[in-house]
Amino acid sequence: MNTLQAGDSAPQFSLPDQNGSTVTLNSLSGKKVLVYFYPKAMTPGCTVQAQCLRDVKSELESHNVVVLGISPDAVKRLPKFIEKESLNFTLLSDEDHSVADAFGVWGRKKFMGKEYDGIHRISFLIDESGKIIKVFDKFKTKDHHQVVLDFLNRL
Repeated sequence: MNTLQAGDSAPQFSLPDQNGSTVTLNSLSGKKVLVYFYPKAMTPGCTVQAQCLRDVKSELESHNVVVLGISPDAVKRLPKFIEKESLNFTLLSDEDHSVADAFGVWGRKKFMGKEYDGIHRISFLIDESGKIIKVFDKFKTKDHHQVVLDFLNRL
């Protein structure tokens, strides 16, 4: 796994959202974008992380930040997650994990003694011009939103 770092240009991507509409990184130029990769919708850790981001949306918006959650889930699974958790941000489907590969977050994982390939829970804060300004890779799911806000408040 060769994860992108602060200072790198974010890979341009085009993925379907929870409604099947295409979202591109280019379409968000002029805003900061928090791209957060999560393994699977409606699992305990991913749910807590999403709920916390939902609850601080207005604070993130005050920093000109748009949130995009990316997982290998099928598009049809995403509206269920949004509805169940009242999520107020966009989720994107990366079923072939090509965007996860481009960001360097797809790789070997271990869980309960089993090894498999999957998404590593890593987030990228991308500036208005498309440069990665911060990589968040060490956090607990329940603290992710606060780690991001603390960084934004220091900018």
